[in-house]
Amino acid sequence: MVHDLYILMITAGVVSLLFKLLKQPVVLGYIVAGILVGPNLFGENWVNPENVEAWGNIGVLFVLFCIGLEFRIKNLFESGKVALIGAATIILGMLLLGFGVGRSAELDTMNSLFLAAMLCMSSTTIVMKAVDEAGLSKERFVKGATGILILEDIVAVVLMVLLSSIAVKNSLDGVELLKKVGILALTLVIWFVCGILIIPTLLRKVRPYLNDELLIILALGLCLGMVLTAEEAGFSSALGAFVMGMILAETLESHRIEHLMAPLKNVFAAIFFVSVGMMINPSSLVTYWSSILYVSVVVIVGMIIFGTLGCWWGGATLKDSMLTGFSFVQIGEFSFIIAALGGKLGVTDPVIYPIIVAASVLTTFLTPYIMKAAVPCYDFIYKHSSPRIREKIDKREQKVLQAEQAASINDDNTNPSSADKVRHAVRRTIVTKRLVDLFFKNMSENDRPKDKNN
Repeated sequence: MVHDLYILMITAGVVSLLFKLLKQPVVLGYIVAGILVGPNLFGENWVNPENVEAWGNIGVLFVLFCIGLEFRIKNLFESGKVALIGAATIILGMLLLGFGVGRSAELDTMNSLFLAAMLCMSSTTIVMKAVDEAGLSKERFVKGATGILILEDIVAVVLMVLLSSIAVKNSLDGVELLKKVGILALTLVIWFVCGILIIPTLLRKVRPYLNDELLIILALGLCLGMVLTAEEAGFSSALGAFVMGMILAETLESHRIEHLMAPLKNVFAAIFFVSVGMMINPSSLVTYWSSILYVSVVVIVGMIIFGTLGCWWGGATLKDSMLTGFSFVQIGEFSFIIAALGGKLGVTDPVIYPIIVAASVLTTFLTPYIMKAAVPCYDFIYKHSSPRIREKIDKREQKVLQAEQAASINDDNTNPSSADKVRHAVRRTIVTKRLVDLFFKNMSENDRPKDKNN
């Protein structure tokens, strides 16, 4: 096992360093490292695939936990209609487009559903990295783009649960699917409300005693506890990790936990992406190059169109809408996870996996260059538009500016957080208020010093 880990880490480190020098995302380096140590390139297993798969599964949990930690209800509310309508347009549009691609390739319904789910999610990591490297992190469109990515992550986790259910029964029952969605929604609400009510309060109580070591152990314990809870409830372990991350994101210790988790997440995420690369057969990339190119073009064109339209319909300016759409042109981490899920359940064609991974590599590589084309494309459209359309674009710009000015005037930093509002609303119910009062009364009694005579 130590030998396997050594091979993985040294190969991933050297290759990702090379990609870093070439100013390419290190995720691509991890995938290439997986191809190098995998059995398909040299015909020999340099590492034990079972060990790598086990570490990769742990990596998925940590990645989703950290994605949940980055979730902020406040940020989602601030992005408002842009995030909601933008995400709905992108997800629905790409789901239909992806399903159509699957059917046009003569795939069955199950394969087409999984393919559609793989194509409808952008990469939060790649988008934020590309935006930062392009010097656009302070631009106005980032808030809406972040909100869309948050919603995409939530929908991705839900899709994983639904696809697992469909795959197990090997059928698509509308009534059963709606029932499953209802149970999932109710479960999520109960988990989130209970978590927001209890966990932040307890963390505040023990905050003086929480050093970095205890905090990371407690956070991982809560994460794994929710993972087990999700599995017992019949849902995927990924859902539990993501939900606990969302709950801890609303605590005072969220940024501290996120900072402490970063090294652990990076290590296991690297192993996960290496395991993804190990499943790629380089010869299949040559064989299916036309399919890889086709999928990449569909993703790029679809994301640009649906991203731009969705943000525009949500109330963003045309320039911000295009910047968002042009930055979403890659297949994300969830696509790998969904592809691996389909393979694990044995319901997807093995050829889909290398095509998706190769398309992801290609679109990720092209993302920075496509982003740079957003503003020139906007200038071209504005310049060659009719006076009527140009007037509409200008009116939207003025409307957004006025809304920003009004928001800055009304902004009050003393307003309670969304989590505080939820806790306050729940505590106001008679039963909950009584239980919480009794709980803290017992805690305070236990904290009192005992009588020395006793």
